[in-house]
Amino acid sequence: MEKKDFKSGFVALVGRPNVGKSTLMNRLIGQKIAITSSKPQTTRNRIQTVYTDERGQVIFLDTPGIHKSKNKLGKFMVETAESTFSDADVILWLVEPTNYIGAGEQYIIEKLKACGTPVILVINKIDTVKKEEILEFIATYSKQMDFAEVIPVSALRGENTSHLMDVLFSYLEEGPMYFDEDTVTDQPERQIAAEMIREKALRNLSDEVPHGIAVTIEKMHERPGGHLIDIEATIICERDSHKGIIIGKQGAMLKKIGQDARKEIEMMVGCKVNLQLWVKVKKDWRDSDVMLKNYGYVNHDEDE
Repeated sequence: MEKKDFKSGFVALVGRPNVGKSTLMNRLIGQKIAITSSKPQTTRNRIQTVYTDERGQVIFLDTPGIHKSKNKLGKFMVETAESTFSDADVILWLVEPTNYIGAGEQYIIEKLKACGTPVILVINKIDTVKKEEILEFIATYSKQMDFAEVIPVSALRGENTSHLMDVLFSYLEEGPMYFDEDTVTDQPERQIAAEMIREKALRNLSDEVPHGIAVTIEKMHERPGGHLIDIEATIICERDSHKGIIIGKQGAMLKKIGQDARKEIEMMVGCKVNLQLWVKVKKDWRDSDVMLKNYGYVNHDEDE
């Protein structure tokens, strides 16, 4: 039997690359699911996470940053983000604290105006500006569109994020519990492990490599007794020169990526992990429909 006054709904996080969508989502649900880095286009697929308390259940849809695509992977990412607009009950549009509204923001504004879903403007990274400047930024954005609410936050420091959750619940209607209350994400552990490896590669590698990598989990199984999980994973890159950078001098870079990823995967699975990493070159995989599908970049609206 459903609890009385239990609210539920879907909330999309949208915005340009690198505005802090994944950091905010991790903060709101209270644990790390989406990977984060200082490099744009970190999130590629739509990631669904779940927050449940006595008030109800919020299903967050974290989307890739909306940007001008240069290849089929980029096109997939933008289509994934934009298709989420119609699936959501509320949209959180994350922006930087600035008075400058560029072409990328203008494009998103037009899409948001057309979708008819309540839009809450979230001005993120307020820890990087003076308090008195925030009112100016609110005024600048409010001239562009009639927002349901405007809420300044610092996702990194957790500033004003509990208020944001209160506001979100005020916009949701009574509804069912879509997931068990202990569910935090619909992503399988294999997928999260692959993303954690990709995050560590993004953080450790130089700028020219990361956009051209994907990670696949070849094997993930628990040894008898349940105290150790063996994982074999492959980092896919586009060029032989990139392979050399990923492996590093005497394998040092690959070892560092593996060590960093293993620690986080162990925290997720709650036991020791034996992680083995390999590197393969697949030229121009970001423009290959077959390879995009193989690496999990599939538009779920397709009837295939």
